[in-house]
Amino acid sequence: MPQHIRSVAVFCGTRAGTDPSHLEAARQLGAGLAARNMTLVYGGGGVGLMGAVAQGTLRAGGQVHGVIPEFLTRVERPCANLTQFEVTSSMHTRKTRMFELADAFITLSGGLGTLDETVEIITWRQLGLHDKPVIILDINGWAQPFLALVESLIDQGFVDASNRRLYAVAPDVPAALGLLQAAPLPETAAPAERL
Repeated sequence: MPQHIRSVAVFCGTRAGTDPSHLEAARQLGAGLAARNMTLVYGGGGVGLMGAVAQGTLRAGGQVHGVIPEFLTRVERPCANLTQFEVTSSMHTRKTRMFELADAFITLSGGLGTLDETVEIITWRQLGLHDKPVIILDINGWAQPFLALVESLIDQGFVDASNRRLYAVAPDVPAALGLLQAAPLPETAAPAERL
């Protein structure tokens, strides 16, 4: 019998955005992870959607592992009362550490940093560095411009159409949680030094 996802890295913004549905989705996602005994792995900040997903998890009795680079501790105001908290020396170390800790990844709404993390984790999967599930949570069409860009790259011959399998798109939090629950635990993780 396959084991299931135990920890999920969530990439999301340090801002809440202008549409309150993004903030609500972050809270719901956190509570949903807690209800399924999945540890939240995230960027450690206490502001914006990052803070909301962490608080949503904690308030529902879940486990939260924050990872933040030292220089951002003065900007993203680390969330209090996390189950585990790590300070890294750089952004690269943070991303590698989050990769090591997570069995799966969810991209929630966010800005350039969120897109950077998403593209990198999809690229690592394309390169065979991991086969962990990657889910893009498309709250109110937030991800449509990004998805359209990927389709344009496919149309222009820069990305193979088979790479659509590297990620799944969920329209709402229940759909994303359903994809997580259905996903088996990846058998092996790529060694960190290969990243």
